[in-house]
Amino acid sequence: MNLIKLSSDLIRFKSVTPNSAGSLEFIEKILKKNKFNCHLLEFGNKKIKNLYAEIKGGEGPNLCFAGHTDVVPAGNLKDWTTNPFKPTIKNGVLYGRGASDMKTAIAAFMHASLEFLSSCKNKFNGSLSFLLTADEEGEADFGTKSMVNWLKKKHHKIDLCLVGEPTNPNYLGEMIKVGRRGSLNGEIIVKGIQGHVAYPEKCKNPIDDLLKICDQLRLPIDRGSKLFQPSKLVITSIDVGNNVTNLVVDRATIKFNVRFSDKHKSKDIIKLIKQRLKKTKSDYELNIKVSGESFHNSSKKLVDPLVDSIKKVTTKTPKLSTSGGTSDARFISKICPVIEFGIVGKTMHKTNESINIKDLESLSKIYLYFINNVFNAEN
Repeated sequence: MNLIKLSSDLIRFKSVTPNSAGSLEFIEKILKKNKFNCHLLEFGNKKIKNLYAEIKGGEGPNLCFAGHTDVVPAGNLKDWTTNPFKPTIKNGVLYGRGASDMKTAIAAFMHASLEFLSSCKNKFNGSLSFLLTADEEGEADFGTKSMVNWLKKKHHKIDLCLVGEPTNPNYLGEMIKVGRRGSLNGEIIVKGIQGHVAYPEKCKNPIDDLLKICDQLRLPIDRGSKLFQPSKLVITSIDVGNNVTNLVVDRATIKFNVRFSDKHKSKDIIKLIKQRLKKTKSDYELNIKVSGESFHNSSKKLVDPLVDSIKKVTTKTPKLSTSGGTSDARFISKICPVIEFGIVGKTMHKTNESINIKDLESLSKIYLYFINNVFNAEN
């Protein structure tokens, strides 16, 4: 199997979230041909596609690679120097939407897996599997989250998992993600009484209370921990819906996000927010949606084989980190140890998204060493 061709083939699918656009069916066909037992599943009203594929070589652990074929929209095509869904190679660089996040990592692990299976003739001490979705970049309600529930229901046990997100900020081998901060989104509707600005005694300006609330929200939460940055609440939007200067509005809205460390559960953060809001003595409505809890899951059975593999290929010693945004690892962490390692993420979600082909080839080698290390440790 040609790694560059496979990567290019995946980029060609216009799989803007949550549309698989045939990408998962394409992968299923390849894996079936190589004797994987495949389950192409659909969840939700939109019938969002997901794929679980497994090949069993022995009674040892099930090592799973998880990822997503969906991508964010390309944006203004005029800003691209190439067609985002027509993979282009220039000066050793592969361009296209999903090149960094994260179609090439899927290709690299498929390439490594099939090379491993060929070398051992499908006889090894364990199982290899893929957990892939087309619903990661959006709401993610009918992707890996639903797949984890399906796996539990059908008694498919994953023992160890590697998620192929682009974890390296600047160079390949720089960083492994061994956990993630928790995340929740909030909306506060501050209530007032509408009226004419010339008669403030007849109005209640919600902006006055909004300012008090903002002061409370911006107070520190914690100082972080050994592996986690300090928890942080960021106000992302303030809206009063007023285009004139002589009107006091009857409501104002604040939107915010909290990224929180392992010192807290989401319920602790929600309790703290409510306590701080109460101090303002404002009239408000609070709505919160939890995206995921913080987790730290650095099993030596995962970290040590991966660190060794990265050193062999790149001579770099990766940093173990929990920085950055959320990923589907937050769902997988509920059923097994999980870490994340993929390509360099400098251009993910940007126009002219791209990766260095040498990095892609090195990533596949790292994955191959990693697979061998995991199963050799079981012998």
